[in-house]
Amino acid sequence: MPAYIIVDTKIENPEAYEEYKALARPIVESYGGAYLARGGPMEILESDLWSPSRLVLLKFDSMEKAKAFADSKEYEPVKALRHANAKCSLVLFEGV
Repeated sequence: MPAYIIVDTKIENPEAYEEYKALARPIVESYGGAYLARGGPMEILESDLWSPSRLVLLKFDSMEKAKAFADSKEYEPVKALRHANAKCSLVLFEGV
C-alpha cells in the first residue's frame, strides 16, 4: 500500500533552504519517492486544527520505504540542514 509524507514548512533562511531542496530530491528518489506537490499556491478552506505555511507531499511505495528514506544515513546531514533553516512538521501515513 502506498505511503505519503506531508511536510508543512516555515522557511527561515530561503537561500540555505534552496540547498536543502537540491540535496533532498535525489535521496527521496533513490528510495522510490516522488514529489506530488512542492510549495505551490494553496488556499486554506478550513483551519480549526492547523494552519499550514508551505506544503510538500511525497509518495512512496510503502511505509517501509518512506521510513527508510526518513531514517537513512544519506538524509541525516540534509535533514540537519533543514532543521537549521526551517521549522517543519512531518506526517507519514498510509494511503490508497
